[in-house]
Amino acid sequence: MSERVLENVNIRSIKPLATPAQLRERVPATPAAEAAVRAGREAVERVLDGDDPRFMAIVGPCSIHNLDAAATYAHRLKKIAKEVSGTVLVVMRAYFEKPRSVLGWKGLVNDPYLDDTFRIEDGLTMARRFLVEVAGLGLPAATEFLDTLTPQYLGDLVSWSAIGARTAEAQTHREMASGLSMPVGFKNGTDGSLEACVNGIASASGRHHFLGITDDGLPAVFATSGNHYAHVVLRGGHEPNFDAAHVAECERLLKAAHLPPAIVVDCSHANSHKRPEEQRVVLRDVVSQIENGNSSIRGIMLESFLEWGRQDIPKDIRLLRPGLSVTDACIDWPETESLLLEMRDRLAPVVESRRAAAR
Repeated sequence: MSERVLENVNIRSIKPLATPAQLRERVPATPAAEAAVRAGREAVERVLDGDDPRFMAIVGPCSIHNLDAAATYAHRLKKIAKEVSGTVLVVMRAYFEKPRSVLGWKGLVNDPYLDDTFRIEDGLTMARRFLVEVAGLGLPAATEFLDTLTPQYLGDLVSWSAIGARTAEAQTHREMASGLSMPVGFKNGTDGSLEACVNGIASASGRHHFLGITDDGLPAVFATSGNHYAHVVLRGGHEPNFDAAHVAECERLLKAAHLPPAIVVDCSHANSHKRPEEQRVVLRDVVSQIENGNSSIRGIMLESFLEWGRQDIPKDIRLLRPGLSVTDACIDWPETESLLLEMRDRLAPVVESRRAAAR
């Protein structure tokens, strides 16, 4: 009778991966990119602290599947970001990892060719090159960190990060967030509950020890000092939670937990019932709250791409439309530009009033 194998029973293959140091050497951050990331992080921190009276707008595709289309989008976003910069700090949403409730495409890092070949090293390389390009434009980038090893490969190029609704309760992600070098937004649970994200913020603000890999790919124990820029992202649940009553309840919970009253409202996901045309409704309501004196809302998120809506991934990848989302439906570029300009025009008096009060 043969001896039964005890390890890797369900593992079909193991493929070595480049270390973080090797990937950074292959795709280095230019001095201009490093300066842009540093400036982006500092700007986001100042907005979250309330020291900068502007409002943050995290804008971009639900997920990036075509780098050329994403680059076209980034160049357009940079132009509008400059136009609204006196009132709105624009950060590009550059999401490369997608959580799945069951199965489905898990994002550019996991399956960069959308064909179930799962060439993850290629995905990490492509994502890193894109982030270098975005930073080279002087545009801050935002992403969700899903795999706890990904920050070692991409984190030096990110100015804002998210912990998603499905992972906000996970101890591993709270520990990871405590060591991230940029501000991190915790989304409320998929059911709309705020307890997980508020507890996540409190946890990420503290010190932790966790397992990870060094730049040279060695296993190590990481000790963190805590992330002092963790904050709430309201994304809705069984019902939307962007309105004044839900925002007030979030403020109450943050105050009770002795946490800073910094809130970002996601205009998509459950807040828009995943209908892109409703994102403008959410944005306008949030802007009205700010005009009426709200001081806790620091920014918004929009899911936006070149084209309106979404598409399924076809068997023949050549049929994919490059500027159309393959995950959640997005608003198109004209709507994006219109909403950012409207946000600037309506909030400019608020920002000017705050600046005058600080003089």
